[in-house]
Amino acid sequence: MTAAPSKDGLVVVDKPGGMTSHDVVARIRRLAGTRRVGHAGTLDPMATGVLVIGVEKATRLLGYLTLTEKQYDATIRLGLSSSTDDAEGEITGGASAAGLTQETLARAVRDLTGEIQQVPPAVSAIKVDGQRAYRLARNGTVPELKARPVTVCEFTVTAIRQVGHGDLLDVDATVRCSSGTYIRALARDLGQSLGTGGHLTRLRRTRVGGYGLADAKTLEQLAERFEVMPLAQAAAAAFPRRDLSADEARRLAHGARLAPDVHRPAEAAQADDRPTAAYAPDGTLIALLAEQEGQARPLVVFA
Repeated sequence: MTAAPSKDGLVVVDKPGGMTSHDVVARIRRLAGTRRVGHAGTLDPMATGVLVIGVEKATRLLGYLTLTEKQYDATIRLGLSSSTDDAEGEITGGASAAGLTQETLARAVRDLTGEIQQVPPAVSAIKVDGQRAYRLARNGTVPELKARPVTVCEFTVTAIRQVGHGDLLDVDATVRCSSGTYIRALARDLGQSLGTGGHLTRLRRTRVGGYGLADAKTLEQLAERFEVMPLAQAAAAAFPRRDLSADEARRLAHGARLAPDVHRPAEAAQADDRPTAAYAPDGTLIALLAEQEGQARPLVVFA
């Protein structure tokens, strides 16, 4: 396929296993015919599912999309721990999970739901003294990572299966969580709390903010027909909407601040800290706005 002319918009990719997020970005660069391509939130090579890619002007949305809530389907194997907290690492220990009851598992899952403190995996992109943790780990230095607050909005067990001779249990779960939550670390911590050890064997991201698997295309589909989700449509799926008058649109396009949105109660704006997508009367996306101190301030202007 010849490279398509570059367009402003998002591409929601159903990432296959075995590829890094950077590999997917490189493929989209070739298909889009531009180097101005980025992604909103890395997926590990083992993981599959929703990877949101921005092309041209849409790359300016990515920093705000990275902070949105995400949802996953995962399989956690109890009975074994690994060096990377997933199936790609070396087995480092474990204990039989044969005696676990559903009640014990449910209690441990509840303890990992809500606002929790989570230590990222040692093999991760977190920076320690200016260096990525995974590079330190590969060089034989175990990085000391600090616990960070994350929110696990939902952690629902959907199935439990015995593996092998019954010493291992595979736990299927749906997880909905805040940005920055590591599902690998959730698997590790579940295993630690149960005394069995645990690691992730399957991870599929099903949603990033307003974009789900129904919006996603495989790389093969995109190679056959490459198209982007237009900027105005992409923002509408992820952020609250504000429709502007022609005068407001003109002033905002030049970086001016506006009065707060009278159609969005202050309580709703405080409860939902996402930016607002502001549109001209003709449907053009003008900017993302943050409402602060009685004013609507442009965060990024597209027009």
